[in-house]
Amino acid sequence: MLVYTVGTFDMVHVGHLDLLEYCATLGDKFVVGVASDEVVGSYKRNVPVIPLDQRMRMLKALECVDDVVSYNKLDYVTNCKDLNVDIFVIGEDWGDKPHNIAVEKYLKSKGAKIVQVSYNPLTSSTKIKQNVIAQSHKGKYVAQTIS
Repeated sequence: MLVYTVGTFDMVHVGHLDLLEYCATLGDKFVVGVASDEVVGSYKRNVPVIPLDQRMRMLKALECVDDVVSYNKLDYVTNCKDLNVDIFVIGEDWGDKPHNIAVEKYLKSKGAKIVQVSYNPLTSSTKIKQNVIAQSHKGKYVAQTIS
C-alpha cells in the first residue's frame, strides 16, 4: 500500500513530524509531495521561506519518509497516477477547489482511500514565522558577525 500526502513543508516542525509519522503507519511505502514556490504562490500570499530543494532534502532525511517528489502545478492527479497511490492523506482544510475535486474523483474511480487528518494545534509554520517577527521587534537589533 502506497501512502501519499502533499504540502508546503516550509520550516519543518513537530506538527509536520506528527503528520508524517502517522502517514508512514498507514501503508508499506510513504511518499511526500512538496509544492513548488510557484504553486504555493498561487494560493497563499507569501511563498515559502525555505527553497524547494532544501524542503525536499529535509523531508528525505526523515526516517519515516520513503520518497519525496515535487509538484509544479496545483494538480494532485498526476502524481497520484504516477505513484499509483492507494491512500491519499489530506488536511482538515481540504475544501472543494477544482484540483481537490479532481483528485477525489480519480482516487474514488480506482478504489483508493482518502484519509483526512486534523492539524496539530500547537504549532504551524505561520505561527513560527509570526513568533520570529514578533521577537525581532522586541528590544534592539544586534548585528552579528559570522567568522
